[in-house]
Amino acid sequence: MVDVYILNLLVIGLLLLFVTLGSGLIARSPFSYAIIYLIVGITIGPYGFNLVELRREDIFNAELLKRLTEFVVIVSVFGCGLKISRPFKLAAWDTTLRLIGILMPFSIFAIAAVGKFFLGMDWAGAILLGAILAPTDPVLASSIQLKDTRDNDELRFGLTSEGGLNDALAFPFVYFGLYGLKDNNWSNWIKSWVGVDLIWAIGSAIIMGFIVAKAVIWFGEKIEKHHPVDDLMEDFVALSTILLTYALTEVVNGYGFLAVFIAGLVMQRNHYDPEEPLAQLEFIEEVEKLLEIGTILLLGTILLYEPIANFAPQSIIVISLLFFFIRPLGVFISTIGKRTIYPHRQKFYPQKRWIFGWFGIRGVGSLYYLAYALSSGLQGELAEQISWITYTTVVVSVLAHGITATPSMNWYNKNIASKIKNSPSEN
Repeated sequence: MVDVYILNLLVIGLLLLFVTLGSGLIARSPFSYAIIYLIVGITIGPYGFNLVELRREDIFNAELLKRLTEFVVIVSVFGCGLKISRPFKLAAWDTTLRLIGILMPFSIFAIAAVGKFFLGMDWAGAILLGAILAPTDPVLASSIQLKDTRDNDELRFGLTSEGGLNDALAFPFVYFGLYGLKDNNWSNWIKSWVGVDLIWAIGSAIIMGFIVAKAVIWFGEKIEKHHPVDDLMEDFVALSTILLTYALTEVVNGYGFLAVFIAGLVMQRNHYDPEEPLAQLEFIEEVEKLLEIGTILLLGTILLYEPIANFAPQSIIVISLLFFFIRPLGVFISTIGKRTIYPHRQKFYPQKRWIFGWFGIRGVGSLYYLAYALSSGLQGELAEQISWITYTTVVVSVLAHGITATPSMNWYNKNIASKIKNSPSEN
C-alpha cells in the first residue's frame, strides 16, 4: 500500500504543475488560484480521498495553522510595502488613512454589534469576532493590488496599503477581546491595553521596521563595495529582512506585521540599487504563492459539514451583513468628502466606492487571528462559534471574490482606469 504522505506529495506536485502550465488559462477564467487550491484541499480531506485525516480536536490545535498563516502574512505585507512608491505625505496616503482610521474601526464595531445583538455573544467575544473578520487580506487579494512600483492606480494602491496595514492594526482589538474574555471588568486592564497594546506596540513597530530595514541596506551597501553578492543569493536578503524585522519587533513587544510592512516601504525607497527591490518583489511573490497553496489546502482539509451546517444561520447573517452592508457602508462613510486623488488630482469616480466596498477580501489574516485567539485561551462553545463562522466567511470570500475579481478589474481597467489615465489634471 502506498504511503499517504507520498500520495499527498503526488497531489501537490500535480497541483503545482497544473497551476503553472495552466496559469494563462486561469488568469483569463473567472476562477482564482485560491478557488482551485480550496477545491483540491476539500478533495484530499475527509469528504474526498481522505489523504489528510484530522480528528475534531486537531482542528482546534491551532499551532500549525497559526505558524503557517503567520509566515504567509509577514511575507505578503512585506511584498505590499515593496510595491508602494508613494512619498510619505498625508495627501499621498489620504485613501489609506481613511480606510485604516475610519473603515477598519467601523468594521470591527459593526461586526461586534452583529455578534452581540444577532448571535448572542457578550461584548468581549463579539469584539474578538470583529477583530478577526475586519482585516482585509493581503494574500488572496494579489490580483486586485498594485502590480509593481510603477503602478500608481488609486484603487489598487488603496487596496494594497489597506491589506498591508490592517492585518497589523487589528491586533489591539484582538487583545481587547481576549482580555475581556478573561476579565469582564475592563477597568482592571484598559490602561495597560492603551499604553502597551495600542501605543507602545504600534510605535515600536514603526521604529523597528525603519531601523532594521535601514541597517540591512547600509550593511549590504558596505559589503557590496568589497565583495559583490551572488545574484542567485541576493533575493534572500528580502527574506532575511522579513525574518529579522519580525523577530526583533516581537522581542520588544511590537507588532511584527506592521514593522515588516514599514520595512518593505523603506527597502523600496532607500535601496542603493533601485532595480533590486523589483527583483526582491518577484522573489517574494513566488514565496507567497507557494505559502498560499499550503494555507488554502489546509483550510480545505479542515472543513467539516456538520459544524458548518450547525453554525450556517449565524454565518449567513455575518457574511450577508459584512459583505453587503458593513463594508460598503464603511467605505462610503470613510470616503465622504474625498473628491480628488493624489498625485494627479483625478476625480474620485463613484464606481470606485463600489469596488472598494466589494473587495474587502477575508482570508489568511483572519485565519491567523483565529489561530492566535485559539492558542491564547479561546475555548469552549465560543471557540467553536467563532471558528466556524470565520472558516465559512473565508470560504465564501474565496469563492465570491475569487470569481468576481477578474471580470470586475477588467471592467474597471476598461471603463474607469482608462478615463483617469487619459483625463487632464485638475488644478
